[in-house]
Amino acid sequence: MRPKGEIHIALLKAVGELATPERGASLREVAARACVGIAAARHTMHYLHRSGAVVIARTRRVEYRNRPVSEYALPAPEVTTTAEASPWGALAVALTGWHGDGLNDQRETGPDNAACG
Repeated sequence: MRPKGEIHIALLKAVGELATPERGASLREVAARACVGIAAARHTMHYLHRSGAVVIARTRRVEYRNRPVSEYALPAPEVTTTAEASPWGALAVALTGWHGDGLNDQRETGPDNAACG
C-alpha cells in the first residue's frame, strides 16, 4: 500500500481542527485551512470519504452555491473494552456469554453432582 500523501495528511488535519459537534467543515473551508487547491481537495476528499477516513456529518446552505454543501467530520472512534481488544479476549467474552461463568458452573453441576431428573 502506498504511503499517505501530503494533501491527504493536510486535509485530515484540517478536518480535525475545523469540525465541531455543532458544525462540520465544508470543502472550501478545509482546502483553505490546509492551503490546498480546491480541485486537489475535491479529488482527495472523495477518496477520504470513500475509504471512511472522513464522514459527511450533515449538509448546510451557503451563499455561494445553490445546492447545500456537505459538512465533513472525522468518524466517531469505536469504543472497545480491553477484553475485546485482542482475539483471545473476544473469544473469552463469547465463551463466557455462551457457557456462563466458565469452570465455576462445571464444578457445581458436574456429572457427579448432577441431579437426575
